[in-house]
Amino acid sequence: VQLQASGGGLVQPGGSLRLSCAASGFTSDHYNIGWFRQAPGKEREAVSCISSSDGVTFYVDSVKGRFSISRDNAKNTVTLQMNSLKYEDTAVYYCVAGRAYYRGSYYTCPQVVDYWGKGTQVTVSS
Repeated sequence: VQLQASGGGLVQPGGSLRLSCAASGFTSDHYNIGWFRQAPGKEREAVSCISSSDGVTFYVDSVKGRFSISRDNAKNTVTLQMNSLKYEDTAVYYCVAGRAYYRGSYYTCPQVVDYWGKGTQVTVSS
């Protein structure tokens, strides 16, 4: 089972990056997939997630209008397009997969993560 993340790097404020997550070893279309991030000294937060089949998406308020998530179940990939990047977007980004339901309620971003990918560093700096 593997979630392979790629696409991080160094970018200037206002720039763009695209993160990709390739899933293998499990049936990814049974899971909601998303991106969490953790900046130094801060708690990990869910940035953006997408549902397994119907395209329902979630974005944390701080990235709405700037980030866009999409998935291709045929290719087992999820992509996060990040535009208008800000200093505060600097963090390690993790691709995650988990089931949609937790204690009887639906969550686009999994409350219990079944699979974690290795993090990819995103640094926004001038």
